[in-house]
Amino acid sequence: MGRVRLSVAERREELLRAAVEQMSARGVAALRIADVAAALGVSNALVLYHFSTKERLVAAAFRHAAEADLAHLHKLLARRTTALRRLRAAVRWYAPTGRAEGWRLWIEGWAAAPREPALREVTRELDRQWKAAIAAVIAEGAAAGEFSCAEPEAAALRLTALLDGLAVQLTSYAGAVSRARAQEWTDEALARELGLERADLAPPRRRGDAARTPETRSRLRPPRRSAS
Repeated sequence: MGRVRLSVAERREELLRAAVEQMSARGVAALRIADVAAALGVSNALVLYHFSTKERLVAAAFRHAAEADLAHLHKLLARRTTALRRLRAAVRWYAPTGRAEGWRLWIEGWAAAPREPALREVTRELDRQWKAAIAAVIAEGAAAGEFSCAEPEAAALRLTALLDGLAVQLTSYAGAVSRARAQEWTDEALARELGLERADLAPPRRRGDAARTPETRSRLRPPRRSAS
């Protein structure tokens, strides 16, 4: 039986998914057009028809993965609750204290970006969107009097810089820092940026929560900032 004929959009989606899988398995720098083609049983020419060059394929695949993470971040930040609760949920999800696959992809993307202009532009724009989303909620909470922060954009940059650095330590250097300590530092940094005490970040305890720790309540981060 022959392959099902796909629309241009469906074929592009299929190629992007395959490219993300290959980048995760082989690394961003090591990805080849032939790897993606072989994974799908198509020709190299078909891959090049849709993306022209390997560099454009890598950039598009990285964006495809990261935009899934961005969509989840916006979902967390759009919840109908206080800005503080939304920030805490978003930062804990963003923090590199869960599965490392997505962070590994981001770290490799950062390493390859200086040599690949197309990827550099994609990672820069996605990074800007992450910081802007966090800064907007910080500004909202400060305006509502939930906490104090005179420079939301600077606070968002410092927070994400800390989390990115912790991701490198946790992903690349086993044993350099424990996940529990990384989470502790993350909470301390968030509280400091908002002029709060760390205890102020804890959500109100509900009935039945006595045996649940912050770690069991937090969401384990999927592929990040899926380029999440």
